[in-house]
Amino acid sequence: MRTVIVFNHPYEGSYCNAILGAVTKGLQKAGHQVDLMHLDNDGFNPRMSQADLKAFVAHQPTDPQVIDYNERLKKADHLIFIFPIWWDIMPATTKGFIDRVLSPGFAYDHHPRGFGLVPLLKNLKSITVITTMNKPKIMYSLLIGNLIRKVMLKSVFKTMGYKNLEWISLTSVKRVSQEKRVKWLSNLESRFSKFNSQSVTL
Repeated sequence: MRTVIVFNHPYEGSYCNAILGAVTKGLQKAGHQVDLMHLDNDGFNPRMSQADLKAFVAHQPTDPQVIDYNERLKKADHLIFIFPIWWDIMPATTKGFIDRVLSPGFAYDHHPRGFGLVPLLKNLKSITVITTMNKPKIMYSLLIGNLIRKVMLKSVFKTMGYKNLEWISLTSVKRVSQEKRVKWLSNLESRFSKFNSQSVTL
């Protein structure tokens, strides 16, 4: 299987980078081909320009980087996002990836009868979102309302028609012990090392 990881964190020493390492190691143990889209290292521009908007409407991307990402996503059996939660939502670069890369005519299209959307990435079996944040889980859930679940899983991918969606949320990252952070990484590596074509839901 081929897994595309969309990663967004500008600091190499971040816990997100440690997560990336653990997830990649686990997937490789499971025999996956891992294709990393490191948005920060790739210099991905999240801003939707006038030219981008015209391409969006025409279903014909013109940005070489967007076209490259599109071609690589077409081959993906599984898609994983890894990013920190900043001000209760994803970083701007991840949001820009959704806006500019997961475009109509590529990731989804309107239903021919006019009711809802239909997914176009036929190889894609599942989507996992892995996030970190410093808020406690209960605060994010009760006071903020789990925006990642609402925005990414429901408003984006479920609306597009994709299934097998999962969100792995690691909370209070700075407050927990180093031992717990290490255990989280070990659990992630183990979890993804068992991921195969017969088990698309982690």
